[in-house]
Amino acid sequence: MAADSSFDVVSDFDQQELVNALDQARREIATRYDFKGSKVAYELTKDSLVLTADDEFRAAAARDLLESKAVRRGLSLKIFEWGRIDPAGGSTVRQEIKLKRGLTSEQAKELSKRIREKFPKTKPTIQGDVVRVSAKSRDELQAIIADLKGLDYPVDLQFTNYR
Repeated sequence: MAADSSFDVVSDFDQQELVNALDQARREIATRYDFKGSKVAYELTKDSLVLTADDEFRAAAARDLLESKAVRRGLSLKIFEWGRIDPAGGSTVRQEIKLKRGLTSEQAKELSKRIREKFPKTKPTIQGDVVRVSAKSRDELQAIIADLKGLDYPVDLQFTNYR
């Protein structure tokens, strides 16, 4: 009897790559002419980012800059949940950006149901914010990965622990 093969479906991002993208964006802001004399800052907390700028125009330019640096570092734009721009003290504006990490229980159930319906010979199980998919055939697991990659899902999906 052959042992089952499996992989995990997760939604995560590399924290160090995000820090590198922020550093690159800060450096470019310090040298760009359109940001000369302006106050634009990114503050990284555990699960969010705070963008502070002089006005909405500079906040939008800083957002575009951060997104371009993140894409170059291999991060998906789906990890950012952009909040609205609010006025802050000292004639500045502030925008909170939540960082999406992990699958919610509803998303895990939805993925599990989709896998079960399309591939009845597999066994998806939910383990916290991870969906583990097991099957006898590695070809079937690769078909599941291809199917989920083709899906336009609201969070970025990665496939880890393939054995």
